Amino acid sequence: QVQLVESGGGLVQAGGSLRLSCAASGSVFSLNVMGWYRRQAPGKQRELVAIISTGGGTNYVDSVKGRFTISRDNAKNTVYLQMNSLKAEDTAVYYCRAHDGVNGYWGQGTQVTVSS
Repeated sequence: QVQLVESGGGLVQAGGSLRLSCAASGSVFSLNVMGWYRRQAPGKQRELVAIISTGGGTNYVDSVKGRFTISRDNAKNTVYLQMNSLKAEDTAVYYCRAHDGVNGYWGQGTQVTVSS
């Protein structure tokens, strides 16, 4: 079993920056892909924002390319999302996601609100 705990959300003005962190604990030795998803409105499906493999390969949704950067520290079992040039449409609950090749795990979510 894996537990994921996010931190770093909050309220920021448009154009500002935030850094999200997600610390994994438990059976972390088997984790491979980690990433971030977001839900922009209640009832709306979660959207993939960015993912990163154990080796550092990354992928981003087009709307955040050039503004967001995902990284991970394998020694600390932590994945980060640096968000720059934030826009009102980035407002969402951001969820950490990790997968061990068999099971997927979710964090509890952290709210990011961007005021215009």
